[in-house]
Formats: sequence, structure tokens, C-alpha cells
Amino acid sequence: MNIILLGAPGAGKGTQARLISERIGAPPISTGKIIRAAIQSGTPAGLAAKALVDAGKLVPDDVVIAMLRERIAENDCKNGYILDGFPRNVHQAEALAKMGVVIDLVIDIEVADAQVEERLCGRRICGKCNAPYHVIYSPSSEGEYCEVCDGALIIREDDKPEIVRERLRIYHAETEPLMQYYREAGLLRQVTGQEKVEDTAAQVVELLGAFTR
Repeated sequence: MNIILLGAPGAGKGTQARLISERIGAPPISTGKIIRAAIQSGTPAGLAAKALVDAGKLVPDDVVIAMLRERIAENDCKNGYILDGFPRNVHQAEALAKMGVVIDLVIDIEVADAQVEERLCGRRICGKCNAPYHVIYSPSSEGEYCEVCDGALIIREDDKPEIVRERLRIYHAETEPLMQYYREAGLLRQVTGQEKVEDTAAQVVELLGAFTR
């Protein structure tokens, strides 16, 4: 199966992609991770992407499409994959179709903007070892320092409130037409993102079961 996960930043797409992967044996593919790897590697595309990501902007379609084309050509994708963060707009969806990719199911995880802001703006990472924390859901017992290495906890640039709001604005502007695109194709299904991961997962599993019966 080839599955697309849609949802606002912080909706839990990455977590659900991993759970679906374990269930159907297809790899999760996050364009966000592909882009971050390019940024960390310091490639020309990565350096160009960094300035955009830090400002809450999207990386240009042609760059993302090229990165994705390379990834889905790898051997582990022969029997399907779960796309997390791609496509983001109708143009990318059309590019996917031009690659000859057949999508079986599109799952949209619906989460209110206020909840997204709480999730993202509360995230912290260790500046030394990258251990993840959240001021509400998984705070460090060491306060503003990492439990693992005592490094100072920091906020990622794209988790700052003004950046999160810009990301949400872009998401609604670009992704709502995309949802209509897949709705008209008869592929779109929606679940409501819950506070507990397992509650959202239960909806996704039920959906997958209904789809594959």
C-alpha cells in the first residue's frame, strides 16, 4: 500500500506513520527528515532550505520533489510506503501522479490550531545530545537541563510561537485545496487527533482494517 498522511505541523503524523509502518511493513518517509538531513550535511540544497525552514517557510516544490523521487526509488519502497509531509499542495500531488505513483489511501489527522501551538511551542531539545522533552507532556526532571547529559534545553527555531503560527497559516492555505483534491478522488479519510497517541492510533487502525477488508 502507498499511504499519505496529512495534518498540521504537530498533528502526530510522524508517530502514526511509524505505527502504520509496523502494521503493514512499509517504510515511513518524512520529507521533513530528508530536508533536515540535507541541512545537517550542509549540502547546497540543505543550506538554501535552512534559511526557509528557520523562517517558517516551505522548501520549494522542485527541491522537495527531487528529494522524494530519490527516496522512493530505494529498494525498501518496492512494496509500498507511508508519506509524511508530502504532498503539501496540489502541485506536489500532481507531480507524484506524474511519477507513476498510485496512492491507495490518504489519512487526514485533524487537530485544532490551539492544540498544535501547545504541542509545538512546548517542545524542547537538548542542545548537546538532542534528547527531546516537552514542558507539559514530558518535562525534564532537571528543569531547563537535560536528564541525560546536563546540556541546556533549547527551543528549535521552527517551534517558536511566531514561526508556528506562520507554519499553520501556510498549512491551511496550501493543504486545504489538497484535501479537496483527494476527496474528489475518493481517497481521503479523516481521524481526529487525540491527546493520547494510542487513542489516535486506534482510529487509524480501525480505518486501515475497514480499508483492507
